[in-house]
Parts: sequence; C-alpha cells; structure tokens
Amino acid sequence: MRIVVFASGGGSNFQALIDRFAGDDSEVDIVGLIASRPDAGAVQRAERANIPVFVAEATEEEAGLRGVLSGLQAELIVLAGYMRLIPGGIVREWWGRIVNVHPALLPAFGGKGMYGARVHRAVIESGARVTGVTVHFVDEAYDRGPIITQRPVPVLEGDAPGDVAARVLRVEHVLLPDVVAAIARGEVVLGEDGRVRWDPDPLDEDSFGSR
Repeated sequence: MRIVVFASGGGSNFQALIDRFAGDDSEVDIVGLIASRPDAGAVQRAERANIPVFVAEATEEEAGLRGVLSGLQAELIVLAGYMRLIPGGIVREWWGRIVNVHPALLPAFGGKGMYGARVHRAVIESGARVTGVTVHFVDEAYDRGPIITQRPVPVLEGDAPGDVAARVLRVEHVLLPDVVAAIARGEVVLGEDGRVRWDPDPLDEDSFGSR
C-alpha cells in the first residue's frame, strides 16, 4: 500500500513509520511527506530516507493537494502530528482512507487547539488517572472521525505534561504503524454505516500495539 504522511513537527511518529516499513518486503511503501512548514523536523527525516517532500504552503489548496496525491498514486493518507484541517473535498474523496493519531482517549481531550502539551496539561488538570492514544479515521472536524483503536496510558502522581507526553509517545510509535499495517493487509474496514470493523479482532492479539 502506497501511503503519504502529513506532519507538522519533529516527526517522531513519521520516523516510527519509516523504521517499521523499511525494506523491499514491507506491506507499506511511504511515497511522500507533506509538511506544513519547510523547517519541520519531519522534513529532515524524509530527506535522510529519500522520501519526496512537499510543503503544504505550496499545496494547501484542495486542488494542489489532490494533484500531489494523484501524482504519488497514494492509497492511504496518514496524519502524524499534522496541525491543519484537511480540506473537506479531500476528506470526502478519501473517506475511510485518512487516519490520524491523537495523544488522548477520544472523544475526551480532542478538538480544535487540542494538541501536544495542551492535551497532556488538560488531562493532568482534569484529575484523570488514565490517558492514552487514539487512532481514528478522519472526517471534516478535528479529532471526531470513527475510532479505529485506542490504548490506555497511566497518569501518575506528580506527572508534568512532559512526563505524560513521553509515556504516550512511546505507545503512539507502536500503535500507529500497527494500524497502518493492518489497513494495508485489509484487516480494517470502515463500513458504509460509519462503523469500523476488524478481522481478526485486535483484542485477540496480545502483542498488537503493545511492543
């Protein structure tokens, strides 16, 4: 499966995808990176891996994005820390083929402006003892699309946002590549009713998303 990754920051989730799918025998081929700014850390990671880079400043219009995706023959879009809203026309055209990773257990602590340290600070201030990671299909609103899978992460007494972030990120680096691989194998389907179906059920696989 040919995937294009969208990223805005340092790109550690992008690197996790690169590391997971390196090699000619992989079920996934990362064919491009779309970055929201030219100085994003993800850009350097793409260059080191010889992955084509496109800057969203030049491709953020719907037609421009569509042209890039078509030219790359993309089959799946993976948002890995991408801070912009995907244009509605792209979302509708790619329904069921855009996934995002979010550093909390949606629908809690999601929505516009809820990213990075803001999420983890809100979790701590709420008094929650458990946070986690959500991977979901993308719709036309921030963090609202059908949930594919989630994994819990503990919030410990005395945690600062950075402590929670580090713990959550370790799970993201495993769970996101696992989900992408499952989609590539045809194990995840978004039905016409908007419900996500797994075959086999990942809850039967103790190792899924937990390495």
